Amino acid sequence: MANNNKKKSGAKAYKGSADVKKASNYNAATKQKKQPAKQPASGQKQQKKKGGLLNYLRGVRQEFKKVVWLTREELTTDTVVVIACVVFFALAFWLIDTGFLAALKGILGITLS
Repeated sequence: MANNNKKKSGAKAYKGSADVKKASNYNAATKQKKQPAKQPASGQKQQKKKGGLLNYLRGVRQEFKKVVWLTREELTTDTVVVIACVVFFALAFWLIDTGFLAALKGILGITLS
């Protein structure tokens, strides 16, 4: 039974060497010179795609149709929230700035005219 195991392992080794030969044949086939891409003759110009701007504008229009636009009520609500936040933070920064200025005047005795 020990001899059978050795024969199987020997067969595996042989199979592996056959795979190496196949791989080396594959590598040799892929190393062939590649043909450079054909380029148009120097006198010929590449044709410009017709309707480029028109197709672009059609695409823009299609994308605008996909947009979910806000209703007038949502727009008004969002605008009021933004304005309220701006006013709140403007007042907060003004109060903080005024507090620092008062603290510096008290500590350093600075007077602004």
